[in-house]
Amino acid sequence: MRVLSVASEFFPLIKTGGLADVAGAMPGALAAEDVEMRTLLPGYPAVTGQLTRTGAIATFDDLFGGRATLRETAYGSNGTPLLILDAPHLYDRPGNPYLGKDGKDWPDNHLRFAALSWVASRIGLGLIESWRPDIIHGHDWQAGLAPVYLGNADGRPATVITIHNIAFQGIFPAEMLTPLKLPRTSFTMDGLEYYGKISFLKGGLAFADRLTTVSPTYAREICTPAFGMGLDGLLRHRRGVLTGITNGIDDEVWNPETDPAIEKPYGAATLEAKAVNKAALQRRFGLDPAEGALLFCVVSRLTAQKGLDLLLEALPSMLAQGGQLALLGSGEASLQEAFLAAARNHPGRIGVVLGYDERLSHQMQAGADAIIVPSRFEPCGLTQLYGLRYGTLPIVARVGGLADTVIDANQAALLDGVATGFQFAADSASELQTALDRAFELYADRPAWRAVQRRAMGRKVDWSVPAKAYAALYRGAVEERTGSRSEERRVGKECRS
Repeated sequence: MRVLSVASEFFPLIKTGGLADVAGAMPGALAAEDVEMRTLLPGYPAVTGQLTRTGAIATFDDLFGGRATLRETAYGSNGTPLLILDAPHLYDRPGNPYLGKDGKDWPDNHLRFAALSWVASRIGLGLIESWRPDIIHGHDWQAGLAPVYLGNADGRPATVITIHNIAFQGIFPAEMLTPLKLPRTSFTMDGLEYYGKISFLKGGLAFADRLTTVSPTYAREICTPAFGMGLDGLLRHRRGVLTGITNGIDDEVWNPETDPAIEKPYGAATLEAKAVNKAALQRRFGLDPAEGALLFCVVSRLTAQKGLDLLLEALPSMLAQGGQLALLGSGEASLQEAFLAAARNHPGRIGVVLGYDERLSHQMQAGADAIIVPSRFEPCGLTQLYGLRYGTLPIVARVGGLADTVIDANQAALLDGVATGFQFAADSASELQTALDRAFELYADRPAWRAVQRRAMGRKVDWSVPAKAYAALYRGAVEERTGSRSEERRVGKECRS
């Protein structure tokens, strides 16, 4: 089966969040399920600068305002097939793929990602003679228009849209309908119209054959007003084609036994080596070299969604119990300054690094005792999966994929030997504090803490299970699309006769 994955990020070429990790891992994971996946990416400088050999396979004289070339290449030691949309007028810009130097969205983001979707639709209709996909799988709003552009074209492939975060919907003025080559008939309440504007994501959700999101709990949550961000009505209407498939992680990249980024490799049978990584992390963040201190870490965007303001409220109690905190992240200025102030006020106890550093994130998972993920909503989350893999016990809000992947260390779970971390009710500083208190209590019983660490490290968090789920979903979508075409031909033949 041939699948065209359409994504705005792809690890390790370009990354701002978990979408990149998912898009980067899927081709290799799906290959084991007899799925041949190629990924269509924008030709950002960060992407084209890392690709040495590309071949032009199609050109566009005027792709939303300029000339563009579709290129193909194979990336990495495994030869992952990529299709690169080389459109300098749209993508040849430094830095963040979505934001300018002022931190605001590029004003032509509607053109930049409509172009990605439009080219995906042309590939779906046979632009590449030697390779025509059975499925177009778009990720988030940046690929949301691909099913809209395909419409009901003869011979079109089946389409899938995955919601990685419904809070980001790609909303633009209605007058962009014509410049974006969108049919007037698509601008309806049942199509891509969203309160008088165009929503790329809503268009994808309305037109795609199958919808997925990145955990079963999030799939249920987004069908409610509390989490649906205004799209819950549409999602309830399409619930029959909505599936929650929990993300996996690349267990070769994230493997404490072979990780080249960490101070000393270790596994479930050699957890004592984690102390070496803890000491290295304390040095890196300027923390006191106290092996017995419970060292928490945070690797996150600093935004309201991520609930880091709740952690600020819990810091005094955490410090009073002898805890330490290492934080890596960036985001809202007020949160950045609040954590920097906390670090200044508590030297040796709190360390903060602003920004994102992939290597450092590995070192934090290896060196910390626990990772805190207090999100108000979380479609899946990957940092808690990395924490499980590294024996860094996750302390998570009971939402979305966090609820699906971490088993709370309550008394019953501890007695039954299934606990892997701590859960708490979301959006509550007091509930977070209670979870932290429980972590301190368990940490005081070192053999019990080690037992939970080993259990966490034994959890299956790779791509083998989700890959099978995606392959089954693809097969179902293709069979339905093929059946629909056969029925259309049968009805047409009867009408002609």
